[in-house]
Amino acid sequence: MTGGEVLYRAVGSRLPKHVKVLAWGRKPSARRAVEFARRKGLAVTHLEDGFLRSVDLGDRDAALSLVTDELGIYYDATCPSRLERLIRAPIGAAQAARARALLRQWREARVSKYNHAREASAGLPSSFVLLADQTVGDVSVRYGCAGPASFQRMLEAALDENPGAPILLKVHPDVFAGRKRGYFDKLTTAQAARVRVLGQDVHPVALLERAERVYVVTSQLGFEGLLWDKPVRTFGMPFYAGWGLTQDELAAPERRGAATVEQLAHSALVAYPRYLDPETGRRCEVERAVEWMGLQRTLRERFPEQVYALGFSLWKRPIVRAFFQGSQVRFVRREQQLPKRATVAVWGQRPVARGRPVIRLEDGFLRSVGLGAELTRPLSWVLDEQGLYYDAGTPSGLEQLLQSARFEPALLARARRLRERIVELGLTKYNVGQGEWRRPAGVNTVVLAVGQVEGDAAMRFGAGAVTSNLGLLRAVRQAVPHAYLVYKPHPDVLAGLRAVGSGEADCVYWCDEVVADVPMGALLESVDEVHVMTSLAGFEALLRGRQVVTHGRPFYAGWGLTQDRAPIARRSRQLNLDQLVAASLILYPTYVSRASGRFSTPECVLRELEAWRQTAPDASLWRYLFRWLYRCQRGLERWQSGDKQVKKTANLE
Repeated sequence: MTGGEVLYRAVGSRLPKHVKVLAWGRKPSARRAVEFARRKGLAVTHLEDGFLRSVDLGDRDAALSLVTDELGIYYDATCPSRLERLIRAPIGAAQAARARALLRQWREARVSKYNHAREASAGLPSSFVLLADQTVGDVSVRYGCAGPASFQRMLEAALDENPGAPILLKVHPDVFAGRKRGYFDKLTTAQAARVRVLGQDVHPVALLERAERVYVVTSQLGFEGLLWDKPVRTFGMPFYAGWGLTQDELAAPERRGAATVEQLAHSALVAYPRYLDPETGRRCEVERAVEWMGLQRTLRERFPEQVYALGFSLWKRPIVRAFFQGSQVRFVRREQQLPKRATVAVWGQRPVARGRPVIRLEDGFLRSVGLGAELTRPLSWVLDEQGLYYDAGTPSGLEQLLQSARFEPALLARARRLRERIVELGLTKYNVGQGEWRRPAGVNTVVLAVGQVEGDAAMRFGAGAVTSNLGLLRAVRQAVPHAYLVYKPHPDVLAGLRAVGSGEADCVYWCDEVVADVPMGALLESVDEVHVMTSLAGFEALLRGRQVVTHGRPFYAGWGLTQDRAPIARRSRQLNLDQLVAASLILYPTYVSRASGRFSTPECVLRELEAWRQTAPDASLWRYLFRWLYRCQRGLERWQSGDKQVKKTANLE
């Protein structure tokens, strides 16, 4: 809790009078807390989960919202609550407008209290009457003036009042999880003939938007039905009943009266709960919480319910699961283990049998603080069902976005702010390097040539006529013979994690300076022109307004922003820089937050990269050990293959 409150354990005999005793709902522990407060003459505040709680169930996921109540608790209809007082109070025009906007946002985000379940599968009727079961022992049933008989009356009323209509019974998520029992363990033969019990845990939104009417005892599904503008019939006395918004089986307490949906939504979602931003750990407003949860809902539905991941190392498997949240991931070693029509996820351009649905994974463009080859966990990956951004031989998902996406003004404004922030923070893909570099005095033009790992996928699938780092330097020297030419080898090569390119030790003879341990962002700010084969440094240079010449076919070439030595005819659209950024950094990659472990946005990742870079511990010992082990492995491989040639790397280290 915030606001200067301090929590004390219930020990000792003397406590300050301003201390509040916290009690969780109406649990037995709450009764003990209330009795303790009575003896000590202290005030009691009751706590409960909010109405937009979490992605997963309560025993698996931390709460995003919490309600506090000094009078009672919202589901206890036997006494007043702070929520009742809020609903009774009139709201102004601004609050009503906010509530209406929140209702639209809630529906568009497709959120609910719990958000782990997938949308309904095919086979549901186009319209139906929806009934909500609850769990046996749920305190909201008892304190909502209801009991087991209430559920039978609900079912009988739904059958009688909707003759011929399909009846769908939604089971509580905790029942599907095997943690609790529901009230409808058995149906009579006559009931079973008309009632369809949903045999899977379905996201409530998929049901509410098709439902003609919603029948509940005290379930929150009734509240959400009102948010979706559905007729709701209640057989208990939940907090949203008794205000003239629902058809109620029970008489409402006299303290309740008439209210609008705007009053209900503003009270229950804005004024009553407290929300915590899962990425910053700070208090936030409901709109931010809905926005974040809506992102989770959208990204969890992208891929099939089950995905097979082929050939991933043990280190990458938890990361694969994180980027495929919403789908069940099964890992297999060989393609022969895959079911016939299974969707398979693979790293990079690993071959997969023709005709099989494939999702190809690669590092994103804002990845980490540290190299991927050093097993630094990524903040972004791309998950591409068309191809991969570095494969110029076939259109990728990114290329299709760049070629045909409609870039709305709001998206372009967001892209501009993102680009400016990246430049301001000096962030790049890996964010490595500690050294400094100064532009030589008296030099008119400084050109940077960026080395790559020769033979990696980006070179194999995207290079043009120039296919080596030495070849790049020769081409650049020929193009700009009088410029001051700086060469920066790839950080994996400098770290000894990847092999030195063919003849790369001779690069010192073709440039004026080799720069090693300097952050790429700082280096790009000090040069006039950048030459690359397919390196992401060309894209990072565009963000900083530098002239970029491509000697290969990277994803950012061919759109009118670069000088291209290897044109791609099918890329026919002329783009501006913000359109390129919108597709490449906002629409295409997938981001996972270090703080929440959930899907995130590039803006949040920028904040986390900035903090990560400032607080990252000195990993030099670990890196030294890792690089030593890697070199030992490479030496063993060369010895086993009979290759005893030792490549010269002294000039690059």
